[in-house]
Amino acid sequence: MATSTLPRMLTKALLDRKLLALTSLSPSVRHLNLLEYQSKDLLDKHGVTVQKFKMAESAEQAKEAVKTFVPAEYVVKAQILAGGRGKGTFDNGFKGGVHLTKDASNVPMLVSSMAGHRLRTKQTPKSGILVRKVMIAESVDILRETYFCILMDREYNGPVIIASPDGGVDIEEVAEKTPDRLRTLPVDIHQGVTDQMASELAAFLDFKGDLQAKAAGEIQALWKLFLAVDATQVEINPFIETPQGQVVAVDAKIQFDDNAEFRQREIFAQEDTSESDPREVEAANHNLNYIGMDGNIGCLVNGAGLAMATMDIIKLHGGEPANFLDCGGGVQEEQVKNAFQLLTSDPNVKAILVNVFGGIVNCATIANGIVNASKSISLDLPLVVRLEGTNVEEARRILSDSRLPIQTASDLEDAAKKAVASL
Repeated sequence: MATSTLPRMLTKALLDRKLLALTSLSPSVRHLNLLEYQSKDLLDKHGVTVQKFKMAESAEQAKEAVKTFVPAEYVVKAQILAGGRGKGTFDNGFKGGVHLTKDASNVPMLVSSMAGHRLRTKQTPKSGILVRKVMIAESVDILRETYFCILMDREYNGPVIIASPDGGVDIEEVAEKTPDRLRTLPVDIHQGVTDQMASELAAFLDFKGDLQAKAAGEIQALWKLFLAVDATQVEINPFIETPQGQVVAVDAKIQFDDNAEFRQREIFAQEDTSESDPREVEAANHNLNYIGMDGNIGCLVNGAGLAMATMDIIKLHGGEPANFLDCGGGVQEEQVKNAFQLLTSDPNVKAILVNVFGGIVNCATIANGIVNASKSISLDLPLVVRLEGTNVEEARRILSDSRLPIQTASDLEDAAKKAVASL
């Protein structure tokens, strides 16, 4: 088995979710996010050992849930798509989105203090996120924590396993401070995780005796899950050993290949959009990619790279983009109308800049969409349009014949200058 420190590209893959959150400029694809209990349920269905748990949305449901299993200790966890829940605060003053109790009678009170209230953590907006569901699980004794992850990595053109006997902490910190405690192992997609690979990984994670065989079995179950659900990442942190001789996946983060949605309809149907910007959800319903920002110039483009270049040049000329809206390569007239409705739904938008380079896209289709959208929603904002590429002369004729107050631009810089000046 090859050993190495964490490669540069692999480090980037692990940091992606943090970088995307910091920049607010994700690539023009949607990413399915599951809540913790949904990931645990998926693991359980595929033979991975997890804690027993039940879900509750009220004190009454919590009373029924605790009757179904009687652990030595319960862990009660608010379910939102954000980290730092244990140190968070609710809008009712209740502190902590994660609590432990040995008394079953305390569980309904804990659930009622969380469900229906907004939880604020270091990863949520200032207003917090509304907690709709609370997970009630058996608390497991942790003798030792390890880290295990399978992810798709471009450097290896396929799946890679990352493992460390040091779990329960940020793996980036392990990679930086103690790289010898980290192992990366490319997996042959045809051979998969063999018995020997699983055993060697279990040994590296310091599982000994009978536990080594148990850990190897869990590793192979995680590999089968990775394949079965079309995952791009399955991260278990911590992957633990208990004093009772169990190997348990305590916490899981699973990311999926959105191109496999047609094969994984049951999983994708679980997506919880209640925490998402309603405009992003509406955009996704029309096959558009939208991210709201703080400026006042709405941007409609085709392609994520072009969107970022458009926003950069707006800022260069003293303006501020109000959004990132990518209509993609196969845009139709109706989608252009939907895009305009999204842009104008933001009261901060005071001007709109359309920047389309027609390759796959027919510029005439965009022009017709712009004209029809402007008329149907009675657009009264300044509109600057720069079109270039396939059928652009016909597109310019359509815009000219519309007799609408549309400013056309010769190139991107001219478009940005006119959009900023229109304010």
